[in-house]
Amino acid sequence: MNWITALLGNLNYGTILLLMLLESTVIPVPSELVVAPAAYHAAGGHLNVLLVVLFATIGADIGASINYFVALYVGRPVIYRFANSRWGHLCLLNQEKVEKSERYFDNHGIVATLTGRLIPGIRHLISLPAGLARMNYWKFLLYTTIGAGCWHAILAALGWYLHAVVPEDQLNDTIAQYNHYIVIGIVGILVLAIGFAVVRHRMKK
Repeated sequence: MNWITALLGNLNYGTILLLMLLESTVIPVPSELVVAPAAYHAAGGHLNVLLVVLFATIGADIGASINYFVALYVGRPVIYRFANSRWGHLCLLNQEKVEKSERYFDNHGIVATLTGRLIPGIRHLISLPAGLARMNYWKFLLYTTIGAGCWHAILAALGWYLHAVVPEDQLNDTIAQYNHYIVIGIVGILVLAIGFAVVRHRMKK
């Protein structure tokens, strides 16, 4: 999508918000190629890194809310129909991905709206099962804000760090390389946290 490429080449607070809004709906915009480069430029004095995280998180909240209310009011059959349609496939969607996000939500409960924001492939779809389950909206928004804020803070810290060690023309390739290790680390932390919670729950019983 050429217009997304144009927005990525002109990062400001407005485009950061818009791109993260799109990323939290169904349009495939990789957040690591928005927030980390924005923080990279913030380290060079062009933006404020705290505002980068703030506007990215606001955008994610708006996009996630759109998904939530769509799921709440149109229901599962319409969502599946869209995921299996040509437009859904253009957005890199299919029914299997939606079902995967539903299974994750079912297995982890409402906290999935927080942890799901940190997992690739789940991040932008986790608001759909929250809407389908009629989760309390304000609780959904709180968990979404915390999860999205944590993810954007991690990406911003990466971008800020890379400003000192990587030339701008190598930035995106380096982010992709680091992103792989970040994802592995986050998944590892989540597994440990869930394991700890399960063990603690059983010990209480």
